[in-house]
Amino acid sequence: MTERNIVTHIEQALLESRFPSTTRWNRLEGRPRTHHFDRALKAEVRDALWMLSRQWQMGEFEGDDAGSPVLARACLDLRTIDQYQAADGEAHSLLPDEMLESRVERRRLLLKSGEQYLSLDLRMATGRRWLRLLKKEHAASRLAVNHQDAYLQRYAVRVPDPGTEADAQICAHADAWQQVSCAGGRAMDGIAFLEYLDEDPAHTAADGIPAAGDESALAALADRLRLWLADLLDQPEEGDDAWLPSRLEYSFGLSAPTGATGNDGSGTEVVLRAPEYHHGTLDWHALEHRDDERLGPTRSALPPLRKVLTVIPTSVVFEGMPNPRWWSYEDKRTNFGQVTPDTTDLGKLMLLEFSLVYANDWFVLPWVLPTQTLAQVHGIALTTVFDERLWIRPVQDSPTAAGWEPWSMFTLTSDDTQKLSTGPGPELARLVILPTAPKVQQGDSLEEVALVRDELANMVWAIERQIPLPSGWCRAGGEAAHEYATHLRRLAAPPMAPPPPAVAPIRYRVMNEVPEQWIPFIAVHVEGSSRETQLQRAALPRFIEGQPNPEKIRPRTTLLRQNLPLRYLIHEEEVPRAGVMVSQCYQRTRRPDGSVVTWYGARKSTGRGEGSSGLAFDQLTNVSPPTT
Repeated sequence: MTERNIVTHIEQALLESRFPSTTRWNRLEGRPRTHHFDRALKAEVRDALWMLSRQWQMGEFEGDDAGSPVLARACLDLRTIDQYQAADGEAHSLLPDEMLESRVERRRLLLKSGEQYLSLDLRMATGRRWLRLLKKEHAASRLAVNHQDAYLQRYAVRVPDPGTEADAQICAHADAWQQVSCAGGRAMDGIAFLEYLDEDPAHTAADGIPAAGDESALAALADRLRLWLADLLDQPEEGDDAWLPSRLEYSFGLSAPTGATGNDGSGTEVVLRAPEYHHGTLDWHALEHRDDERLGPTRSALPPLRKVLTVIPTSVVFEGMPNPRWWSYEDKRTNFGQVTPDTTDLGKLMLLEFSLVYANDWFVLPWVLPTQTLAQVHGIALTTVFDERLWIRPVQDSPTAAGWEPWSMFTLTSDDTQKLSTGPGPELARLVILPTAPKVQQGDSLEEVALVRDELANMVWAIERQIPLPSGWCRAGGEAAHEYATHLRRLAAPPMAPPPPAVAPIRYRVMNEVPEQWIPFIAVHVEGSSRETQLQRAALPRFIEGQPNPEKIRPRTTLLRQNLPLRYLIHEEEVPRAGVMVSQCYQRTRRPDGSVVTWYGARKSTGRGEGSSGLAFDQLTNVSPPTT
């Protein structure tokens, strides 16, 4: 019997594939002959000729005349930004330790909505501060009598009356009514006290108070109370508000002296203008320079501060940067191999080219500059390893070919009107360092308005999404409007005799109702133009049963109560199809010295699309038959 597993001629059998088989390995591993691998990990190379060959292959022997910099001397001028102008107002000095956000974004906190007071929490805090000042001065024997009871009686928070329409904005909301009733007659309204002093210069802090010879001391305390309130909340003075209600954004200007003298004998200035600031991140990109503007009629010709810095340039280093040295490993956290740009992704292509090809050709000159300055680099004197001395000028100052514009970062551009008149040209090679805060804390919105376009009604609606209450808190616009309208209907006179039962099966309806938090804006012509239009605030009637003459629905937010009872206009281009969201809230940050500054500012953001109010006219509605 022949054994089948014995192959006589293995080579012939493999060629003819007589016995097909499958070979597998369960585990294949090396067999170390030592316990230490230090030398193996060193990657030693003993062949110097191999290293030279690799350098020749990589083109490292192709030299050029470019030498690495070893010494640099930079020359620049520093100009202090010392003038500030809010919108189209007068120019004022900009203090060194002042935060620019609080100066630009601060708005006047309106403490009244018509005849109804607002911000009861701030009013009681101011009154409590005044009572503490009186107590402290009386304890120090600087007041003959402690006048706390007299001031508390004269300027006490009034108890609301639910039966009158004057207190409807309080009593319509249960929580606000409860808070105001608790404070009524027990707390002092400090804002009412300051408003009385500001009404007439002849008013004094001792009016209506048995001062008993303490008139001068009370007047000094009133000045201290004003300073305390100004330090608690930063508010703009008259004509210093940068908010443009017609644009729903801020506009301001800055200037710095150039050191030169104009034709009128006064110094010239560099004007920086921010015409459209609303996003809350204030920095150099919000500004543009204006060559044909001046903030003030006169300007001192202060020369700029010239500084020269001598440093050793250092190479640019970033994560994932290719290392030109052999046997060096790059940072694995950045993988340029996973970047897959398309042919149209010019930004990604430029970034990859800079990172992989020209990264080792860039050097950094560190220079710490003070804030609130305008820095202009005149040039850099560079010394290379070949003892070459080069004078490098800014790109904007270098001559360029016709039709080409230089590109640079952190450069202020001119406005579009100036470019159209003078044509494209070199921009100012200046770096603006604004005195801005690195972090600003923002509270909850006390007011929020959404402006949306309603194509069916052919108008713009301003929806009050957050409405401030007299207590100092806010309420959702729909809820607050419903509570207020319900309370007004409750206060209305008893209805007249009911009409006779309807006989016709249908009824004609002139107009349906829209929620009261929807404030209409209608299109009107711009004065002097027959084509351009703008948006004007309008009003819908409030129909209450028993009142034959309906009254107009007034907005309750200070954003929409602008210029009441006169008209309020908004430029039509400020409300796109996506809509606009405008809100106001408290904001807080710290100055460089550590002190706290708080202000009441506005924000504008993109809306959420169009909306429909459901407004309709000339309707026929079905009438349900009377029940028997």
